Amino acid sequence: MKPQRPKVDPIRNPTLFQKEELDETDESPNSLTVERPYSEPGLCLGTSAFTAKGWEGSFYPKGMRSADYLAFYAQHFHTVEVDSTFYGCPSVRTVNNWAAQTPNGFIFSVKVPRVITHEKALVDCDAEFGEFIKTMAILGPKLGPMLFQFPFFDRWKFPKQDNFLAMLAPFLKKLPADRKFVIGIRNKSWLDAKFVDVLRQHKVALALTDTSFKIASYRDVAACQFLQSADTLFAVVHRAELHPI
Repeated sequence: MKPQRPKVDPIRNPTLFQKEELDETDESPNSLTVERPYSEPGLCLGTSAFTAKGWEGSFYPKGMRSADYLAFYAQHFHTVEVDSTFYGCPSVRTVNNWAAQTPNGFIFSVKVPRVITHEKALVDCDAEFGEFIKTMAILGPKLGPMLFQFPFFDRWKFPKQDNFLAMLAPFLKKLPADRKFVIGIRNKSWLDAKFVDVLRQHKVALALTDTSFKIASYRDVAACQFLQSADTLFAVVHRAELHPI
């Protein structure tokens, strides 16, 4: 008989990541209610970065200052995946500006710097990771999942999945319990029940990407709940279109 996998309660309302309830008594200047046109019930929709070539004139009004992009973006989307943090930990001033330019309820998903995931591959990186966590904490309740986006690892680095998990598991034990984390890997052969079970033990979510899973609609995201390893579903879609059903 095949060993049974640990039973996981299905998610009640599939989301790209769980929304935190806001304090109704909050009367801060950016606590306005925003009706976002790019939204789906039960999903936090956003893009990777809030600016890219070609966005001015097509999404952002022509002539808008780049300093005003984030505030405008937050009126249309509920969340953003900050890609720039992958290249290095941002300054305190930058993160304070992100918080000030967005309304309450907006959520930042941030990539963990590549020095941690690529250059050091989780080894001897406590100082860099500690600095990143401390800096991101400035966002307060606006801080959402932090994504560890690993590269494709060649055999010389990790010959087998077991070698990677032997490095990953001890690091996951050290993650702060009051934060949300997501793991994304490009070694498709490692995406199996064993890998998901390790993430589940530490309540870390698996990044569902359309390069590793068939994701062409929001329904496909919900269908991946059997891979749920935390109270978070985090999907990354690189397709030009994502159909609503």
